[in-house]
Amino acid sequence: MTDSQKWLVLALIAFGGWLIYLLSPVLMPFVFSAILAYLGDPLTDKLETYRLSRTQSVMVVFFTMALVLVLVLFLLIPQLEVQIANFISSLPAYAEKINGVLLPWLEQRFGVTLKHVEANELINIVKNHWQKAGGIVATTMSSISHSGGVIAAWLMNLLLIPVVTFYLLRDWDILVAKVYGLLPRRITPTTAKLAGEVDTVLSAFLRGQFYVMLALGCIYSVGLWVVGLDLALLIGMVSGLVSFVPYLGAIVGIVTACIAALVQYQELAQLFPVAIVFLIGQALEGTVLTPKLVGDKIGLHPVAVIFSVMAGGQVFGFLGILLALPIASIIMVLIRHIHDIYRDSEFYGKG
Repeated sequence: MTDSQKWLVLALIAFGGWLIYLLSPVLMPFVFSAILAYLGDPLTDKLETYRLSRTQSVMVVFFTMALVLVLVLFLLIPQLEVQIANFISSLPAYAEKINGVLLPWLEQRFGVTLKHVEANELINIVKNHWQKAGGIVATTMSSISHSGGVIAAWLMNLLLIPVVTFYLLRDWDILVAKVYGLLPRRITPTTAKLAGEVDTVLSAFLRGQFYVMLALGCIYSVGLWVVGLDLALLIGMVSGLVSFVPYLGAIVGIVTACIAALVQYQELAQLFPVAIVFLIGQALEGTVLTPKLVGDKIGLHPVAVIFSVMAGGQVFGFLGILLALPIASIIMVLIRHIHDIYRDSEFYGKG
């Protein structure tokens, strides 16, 4: 590759990044649809082996995904809303139990003086964090309520997602083949190798880790429900959702669950069942879920995962959060390739 060609490639990459930034408000449904199509493509290919046409396979996968989404909307979200509302309404009682039981025990045990928790302060903290977490939604709903055009655009984006997902899922293999056919023949073998490595990493993140997160959320929620914790569903699902960073889900879950158990039961003995739930979840994740669903080829350090998500959100907003891990995976594969070239170069030297 000549110097002019290299500069051309860099210019195209810079132009592509600028174009994504410019079009980020309208790219959201397309990116979300592409992720859904990528998640559903392996199952679609599998169904084709059972003598179903591509369109028939896509329809089965498409309606299955739609059914799961509807079940989540109608079953899971209302339960989470109820538990969040109950949690906020119970904050004064929690503050009273913390001041009357937990803090005196800690002061007696460790010989420290702790400030009592004020119920109003606790409520304000939760509400402020809740408002920050829902800032995007609040801003969106505020804009929607003041503009009929925004309502139309929002509904259009919502309706575009299933339509674009269906067509992308149906034509996924054709699109991949056409992109492959446009590659210069001279770089096709290397590009195909890198694309295979990228697909392996993306599969681990977007498919495998997604399934692991759902499985852990269900395991934690059911386990804490069996233990009798009032906030079982809320704590379990949050712990599952943040488990894409190793051990973070278990740490967040066990800390919040232990605090909830102490406040609810006021007995240290109740911490052991909670700990057993998360030990079982971690054991299943390490021995069954991650090896079967993710494998050992992710290669992204947890710090890199956190930085990628935060950087993507800072630059491109929610679109950047969706694109962060796929782009980080591609960069990681390219860095590995550059590393191998460097190790084999005369500049590095051998021996």
